[in-house]
Amino acid sequence: MKRNDGRRPDQLRPITFEVDYLEQPHGSVLVSQGKTKILCTAMVKEEVPRWMRNQGRGWMTAEYSLLPASTGDRVEREAARGKQQGRTVEIQRLIGRALRGVVDFRALGERTMWLDCDVLQADGGTRCAAICGAYVAGRRALDRFGLSKAFVDSVAAVSVGVFDGVPLLDLDYSEDSNADTDMNVVMTGDGRLIEVQATAERDPFTRETLDELLALAEAGIAEIGELQAEAVAVALP
Repeated sequence: MKRNDGRRPDQLRPITFEVDYLEQPHGSVLVSQGKTKILCTAMVKEEVPRWMRNQGRGWMTAEYSLLPASTGDRVEREAARGKQQGRTVEIQRLIGRALRGVVDFRALGERTMWLDCDVLQADGGTRCAAICGAYVAGRRALDRFGLSKAFVDSVAAVSVGVFDGVPLLDLDYSEDSNADTDMNVVMTGDGRLIEVQATAERDPFTRETLDELLALAEAGIAEIGELQAEAVAVALP
């Protein structure tokens, strides 16, 4: 099968992590995955939520947003509506869960790390790219404070799905919006699963298909992990 952009079914889109993209955050990265572009920043604050005080443990939380021109049709700012959409809340909770899955909160101490993921341009896979970028930005921030041990492993995510009967890795928007089956997979660097979100958009899928999609995701995440490691290793300014 030949995809719109000429990729093989098991091939990722080109991915880059441009670290220290901004000067003010403790950690920042511009993630480009095909045409999808997300700015991820991390800030460490010397405080924790009131309900966590005096426990010797830290916290990590994430926020996610689509910028108005990110999708082609202008997206109304959620602040103008007075509340976040359900999709936004679901995605930022996913990002938070993914990152908290590899954090030692006692090593973090009584600090909170804020991860902000802003989608500049969307072409599918934004939640997965945000998770990958949030890890890099968070790790850069913790390295800056000598707290890198708070991350006990890396974390990455990728989308997979079935399109026209063919299992595909890293779906762009045209594939994702017409997929027979859509799945997002979040894994640690040592290959453990944090989250699997799978939906049959049309016909139910078999266990064989599920296993094939998981194998595709595992290979893709391993490749992304190598790029993350290179980004994290860049010397701090």
